[in-house]
Amino acid sequence: MAPPGGNAFKESNSTGLDYEVKMSKVEANNKPARYGIHSSNGVYELLDCLVCTNLMYPPIFQCPNGHTLCSSCKLKVHNTCPTCRYELGNIRCLALEKVAESLEVPCRYQSLGCHDIFPYYSKLKHEQHCRFRSYNCPYAGSECSVAGDIQTLVDHLKDDHKVDMHDGCTFNHRYVKSNSLEVENATWMLTVFNCFGRQFCLHFEAFQLGTAPVYMAFLRFMGDEKEAKKFSYSLEVGAHSRKLTWQGIPRSIRDSHRKVRDSQDGLIIPRNMALYFSGSDKEELKLRVTGRIWKEE
Repeated sequence: MAPPGGNAFKESNSTGLDYEVKMSKVEANNKPARYGIHSSNGVYELLDCLVCTNLMYPPIFQCPNGHTLCSSCKLKVHNTCPTCRYELGNIRCLALEKVAESLEVPCRYQSLGCHDIFPYYSKLKHEQHCRFRSYNCPYAGSECSVAGDIQTLVDHLKDDHKVDMHDGCTFNHRYVKSNSLEVENATWMLTVFNCFGRQFCLHFEAFQLGTAPVYMAFLRFMGDEKEAKKFSYSLEVGAHSRKLTWQGIPRSIRDSHRKVRDSQDGLIIPRNMALYFSGSDKEELKLRVTGRIWKEE
């Protein structure tokens, strides 16, 4: 961060800032040198917002004393500089915006394995789709805000959500519900399978599809969509010489549980058919769902 004071921005702009810009241009053709310039470069600190500490993108605003902040935080501080309490107005820091154009920065997920370098204004777009970005917890039974890499989430599902963990690429699950009328937004089961050295989430639940109550089973892959397409899976449910089957590609957990469910990308079982398979008196539901996962060549 630039130190507080009336001339802080001006002094950095006339000495260190010019030097760092020239250095970044000289080293622009040498990829390994970009890491070094990022780690010790004071220019990047000037681009940190004083309020949220995130990197600033245009429009960048400044107060009469040169203290800068991003456009989002300008609204939060009610147009008053949080450092010197001067009124902010609508003064753009065009010099800092111009300096940012000459910089190249690493992805924010560098510590997780992304070693690419990007022009300053391309960084955000890349990070929205970076394959090393964190994953959200795939558990659908609660509003869980935990995020992390795959191993972190596997441990979290096991320890915090008490999810059943199984090894193997085939499954045979029996779902029982004493009151078959309770279907709306009722998440029943999440099971994690370790198969081919990767993890898959099997969801089974009941919900309203329009006005019709249905049951649905589907598989999600704990990884990116590109990797998910390397696998296929099948599901089957039935009884009395009748059965419903489904075959598809597991969806990545990048797609939310709700998005997959609402897309109906899985085995859909109407309630009347489910009760028929149960062989019950329509008060208790008993379904056996079998399936397998295989790797596409």
